[in-house]
Amino acid sequence: MTQTSPAVSFTGAVKTYGAVRAVDGVDLEIARGETVALLGLNGAGKSTTISLLLGLHEPDAGTVELFGSVPERSVRAGRVGAMLQEARAVPRVTVGELVSFVASRYPAPMPVARALELAGIASLAQRRVDRLSGGQTQRVRFAVALSGDPALLVLDEPTAALDVEARHAFWDSMRTYARRGHTVLFSTHYLEEADAHADRIVVIDRGRIVADGTGEELRRSAGGNLVSLDLAGRTPDGLALLPGVRSVEVRGDRARLRTDDSDATVVALAGLGAVHGLEVTPASLDDAFLALTSHKPSHETETV
Repeated sequence: MTQTSPAVSFTGAVKTYGAVRAVDGVDLEIARGETVALLGLNGAGKSTTISLLLGLHEPDAGTVELFGSVPERSVRAGRVGAMLQEARAVPRVTVGELVSFVASRYPAPMPVARALELAGIASLAQRRVDRLSGGQTQRVRFAVALSGDPALLVLDEPTAALDVEARHAFWDSMRTYARRGHTVLFSTHYLEEADAHADRIVVIDRGRIVADGTGEELRRSAGGNLVSLDLAGRTPDGLALLPGVRSVEVRGDRARLRTDDSDATVVALAGLGAVHGLEVTPASLDDAFLALTSHKPSHETETV
């Protein structure tokens, strides 16, 4: 292990369950100090990827390393903290007792008061864990993940069950932690969270990484702009063949064209006399995500 080795390294990692290749040849490297979001549809392979990273499962092929060594070694050394979706409340134990117990298992833990403060639950230290609301329980899980002051923090859907105010408070805490040079990997279904809080966004689909870059890079890769227009009684035939157009979606009497070159697309529409209710907007991260995880053939027209 060297101080220059990446925090996370997947090389050709494969994990199968029967005939299903949940992780299918994943190559991924995360540098120390990076904050990376992992996105994917349900069943895309996110959870299996995280389980390989944490050493909960071993790859059938390829390798997974944390800080230059096998995951189990880094986890045992206290270099990894994880906040997972699947967790049961411990009965008859207070929040402070739980976080203190977990912290005591690490070689250089974070002060318990600091972990509770970062998680926004200092006022709940004397409350029993099994009597908390869903959102409060989620923040306890965050405090537990922080308790060892890990170099790598892994968060699986960290803001599930949190209201809007609590979500903002959580991300403020996460950014504070990341600014200290820690590495953070989080999965989320809230695409705006990935766009706002990650240095990089990795999209996984059918066990493979289909995109890796900033939110802006992903938007450009999926088609930089959307051109919308009223069909005004016209059929959408031929729209998919216009310059720059990647795909066409028809909703009622309105068509949405995903395009790499909106200027060329608009000029071509004008040449057809098809400029009615024209609107040009940048593709959102939601649009990019749907384009990256869509399994329709290219240039297929979808009618809704």
